[in-house]
Amino acid sequence: MLSRVADSLYWMSRYIERAENNARILDVNLQLLLDLGNQSEAEIMDHWAPVIASLEETELFGSLYEKADGNSVTEFVTMQKKNPNSIFSCLSHARENARTTREQISSEMWEQINRLYLFVKSDAAKKLLRTSPHEFLKRITSGSHLFQGMTDATMSHGEGWDFIRIGALLERADCTSRILDVKYHILLPSGEDVGGNVDTIEWMAVLKSCSALEAYCKLYVSQVAPWKVAQFLITDREFPRSIRFCIDSLDNALHRISGAPETRFANEVERLSGRLRSDVDYVTISEIFEFGLHQYLEAIQKRLVEVSEAMYDTYCASLGAA
Repeated sequence: MLSRVADSLYWMSRYIERAENNARILDVNLQLLLDLGNQSEAEIMDHWAPVIASLEETELFGSLYEKADGNSVTEFVTMQKKNPNSIFSCLSHARENARTTREQISSEMWEQINRLYLFVKSDAAKKLLRTSPHEFLKRITSGSHLFQGMTDATMSHGEGWDFIRIGALLERADCTSRILDVKYHILLPSGEDVGGNVDTIEWMAVLKSCSALEAYCKLYVSQVAPWKVAQFLITDREFPRSIRFCIDSLDNALHRISGAPETRFANEVERLSGRLRSDVDYVTISEIFEFGLHQYLEAIQKRLVEVSEAMYDTYCASLGAA
């Protein structure tokens, strides 16, 4: 496969996944504020600032808006064209990457990505965002899920499909790590609040942000506890948005492309992904907390960037076929 095509499929998938992640995080935060009831302006701002922090766009947001509240954050995350990671920008970039690889993807995939893009660009979408943000964000997440389902059902599961998987899995693992890190590092409540009703609601919101609440409750029937949430989102081997699941599947996709057995590595990106996979597969939650949850998640994010850069060097930087 040509390196240009591989790169475009990879980024098409990452941008679709990023748009969905942003929509889910924003929607959960809107619902969280309703669950928490009456709060002061300072407390409300404390709930919106971490949303921007999780997207790593604090500096850009500060240059465009005076304060972080519901209206400013919603506009910034959804429709702000100056934000390269807004839902509008992500879908625009995804559609452009899909257009340049039109011959590699199915017509159903192309129609769905166009449908999503034209919706978010329309006046009807802007009106829906004003009148019912939940319904607008639900359209984005459902549209992304539909695109992923169409990809799996209508595209040959060859190299192109694997590059699409790699893009989504890298983005998903990174997003899960950032959501968990922001909650634990920035929002960790004071000692007297830990285990209280507000604390439980906020940790449930973390799980909802990863579409993980129902799966978590089936595994842990008791109270939602910070260490159990961290263990589930990092080390669970079966939940599709856990860091371990994403990294295991990512390593598998890379080996499918090269044809090398998963017990060996054929290039630098496989060496990095295999080492990361081994570390995550065998780490325990007690070791993570002993090391420091924030430090551990920060290290995971850096290693995911290394894998992404090595993948580009291995498969996309050359001018010939990969």
